[in-house]
Amino acid sequence: MASSEFPPESIREIAAEVASLLKERKETITVAETAAGGLISAALLSRPGASGFYKGGLTLYTLESRIAYAGWTPDILKTYAGPTPAVVAGLAEHVNKTLGSTYTVSESGTAGPTGGTTRNRTPGYVALAVTSAAGTVTREVETGLGGDREANMVRFAVEGLKLVRDVITGEAKL
Repeated sequence: MASSEFPPESIREIAAEVASLLKERKETITVAETAAGGLISAALLSRPGASGFYKGGLTLYTLESRIAYAGWTPDILKTYAGPTPAVVAGLAEHVNKTLGSTYTVSESGTAGPTGGTTRNRTPGYVALAVTSAAGTVTREVETGLGGDREANMVRFAVEGLKLVRDVITGEAKL
């Protein structure tokens, strides 16, 4: 039997590790992603037993979807300046409160191929957050992959899952 090409090889190991931790601890997760386009959710759902730990997810790619599903208001849009730790922390906290999971992971970045002139609008930049009852942890990553959109999307998902793992294991401190 040929092995599946999904999820991408670089996501499989970390998704399996996170799924195993969640199952062992009888904990749950929700996802709020933007530039990863659903890859975090899809990777977690590809794991056997996902129905026991995955409570739901949103792909909040557009500003309109953030107004409709993430508690954003038109006033937030007036000061929006792209992906930041504060933006993803807010997305994670809103989805966590709404869906009631142990953890919520959120990411927002610039996948490319184009971007802007500020650090957070440079292709390969991603802001990540994981929220839980203990608080919210954020991390910023620059992939170094330039404007390779697909590679950045995969790396954003990997980095989001790594942050989840680090929060669960206590390696990421509040």
